[in-house]
This record gives sequence, structure tokens and C-alpha cells, in this order.
Amino acid sequence: MSVHVLKPGLLSSLQDGGRSGYAALGIGRAGAMDTPAWQLANALVGNRGDEAALEFTLVGPTLQFDQLTTIAFTGAPVDARVGERSLPGWTCCLLPAGSVLRLGGMARGCRGYLAVRGGFSAEPVLGSRSIDLHARLGPLGGRALQAGDALSVGEHAPWHGLRCHAKATPLSWGLDPQPWFDFGQEPLALLRGHHFDQLDDASQRALFGAGFRLGKDSNRTATRLDGQRLNLRAPLELISEATLPGTLQLPPSGQPILLQAEAPVTGGYPRIGQLSAVDLPRLAQRRPGDAVCFRETTLEEASARLAQRQQRLQRLLQRIALRLESACPP
Repeated sequence: MSVHVLKPGLLSSLQDGGRSGYAALGIGRAGAMDTPAWQLANALVGNRGDEAALEFTLVGPTLQFDQLTTIAFTGAPVDARVGERSLPGWTCCLLPAGSVLRLGGMARGCRGYLAVRGGFSAEPVLGSRSIDLHARLGPLGGRALQAGDALSVGEHAPWHGLRCHAKATPLSWGLDPQPWFDFGQEPLALLRGHHFDQLDDASQRALFGAGFRLGKDSNRTATRLDGQRLNLRAPLELISEATLPGTLQLPPSGQPILLQAEAPVTGGYPRIGQLSAVDLPRLAQRRPGDAVCFRETTLEEASARLAQRQQRLQRLLQRIALRLESACPP
């Protein structure tokens, strides 16, 4: 089965959980920016959980499905239509053969995820189907989708509980996105970085007291924070040190940079903070121009929040699997 790309949308790419274990070779992780949204999209179509899905940014793709297909899309709210029929997000939908799915713009948020039952199939590169756009690594030569691409779908067992209709048909139930999408854009939790004490007093206060806005040149590699300029007490000469998604660096411009999923594995700028891992998906859903502010956290609090989220997520994934099994037996 193939999915044909009629319009690619903006920076649409295949993403899974990313490739780990290659930092020593200079290869970053990549993978889905909003991991819970990616996992929940896969769960809603009955996938194991590690299948590749499509991540799209601000404007989604237009796709044609040549066979009967089960889909789900999560993440930022998006206008989704098959013909004149509007489809809800955060639920499972059955598309008849030949359906053309149009994923339009987002009223809020930045990234959405489209999963298909069986997952998008491509040859893994270093154990992952994630496309690293910055490094040009992964399926499709490491590039974003283009019109004319044909994406294969993995083998999967049919669901006999889902009946084929002439029109796209969603299930009668879905998920509440509220716990998994930061509609209120609350402050993000930030730990002090190795070079935080090298900031002057005014900049230390500003980091946790002033607001920033996402720069227009933000992408999957890094988010530039415009607004308050931060200054060091004195210039620093540093050798490159390890970095990872969530590292907050301070380049000579004084405008902080927060590294994202395609972060380089080393960097030479002062590391003034580290975003709590549990808040990385929230950062991923901020769009250029959105406000960003930080509150200080500790490693203990950050670890506890991450563990609590993972527990909630695992319970929800199990409930989804049980409900699909009862509604759509193999």
C-alpha cells in the first residue's frame, strides 16, 4: 500500500523515537519533537508504538491513500478534511480507498502527527526511520516531503470491527488533548546550566523573570529566543562540550538559543540552562512569535515530573489498547 504526497505541507518528515547511541560519532537523536503526541497517534491506530509517523509544521500535507486506511492525527489542532467532510483529531478514523486527506493550517500550536495503522515504512538508517533535516540523514535522503513522493505503509492485521463506509468515518470516541497540549502556554521549567553563574546579576534575574519570544528562524535544530539580551560578567573562551535537546546556550549576540530534537551533540557556547525534559514537547508546540518564559526548577523536581508524565502516558496507552481491542477485534 502507498500514500501519495500531493502537497507536502511545511517541513513534513517521517519521525519515530529517534536514533540513540551514536553521539560519540557526532550523530544526534532527531525523532519526534512532541513525543507524547507521536506515541498517542500510534496508539490510536493500534500500532506497537515505535512506528514512524508524519510530523508536520504549521501547515499539513495533502495525501492520497490508494487502499482502505486507518489513521489518527494528534498534536496541534489542525483543519483536516476528506472532501467536504471535516475529521476530528485525537481519534481513530477509517478512510476508504482513494481518499484524499487535506491537513490544513493550525490555529494554535506548531506541530502535528499523522499515524497510519502499520506505520510508514522506510529503510531504517542507524536503527531509526527518523529524518534528520539538519544532518540530511534518514529516509528520502534526509529531506522533507515533496510533492510526488510515495510513502509505503507497513504490513498490519485488519480490524474486523471497523466497517468500511463510502465516506471517511471516525470512531465514536477520542482523547481529550488538554492534558497533552499546552493551551495556556505556562512557564517552562529550566535548570541552571554549568555557566549560569557567569551571567551578570541582571541577566540572571532576567532569565527567570523576563519574557522572550520565539524567533522566526527557529526550527527542529534550535529555537532562538528574541527579546531580553543576556550578558556574561566577562568573555569566556570555551572548548566544545556535550549538548542535548533542551540545552540553553548563549551566543555572542546575547539572544539565547534552546536546542531542539536535531541538536548537535557538542557546542562551544556557554550553557546557561537546561530545559526540563518533560517540557520539551511544550516547547515544540510554541510557534514563531509565541511568548516563552522560564521558572527555575531542580533536578529532583524535573525527574519527578517526567516520571509522573510517563506513568500517566503508559496508563493511557494501555487503556487505548484495551478499548480498541474490544471495539475492533482482530
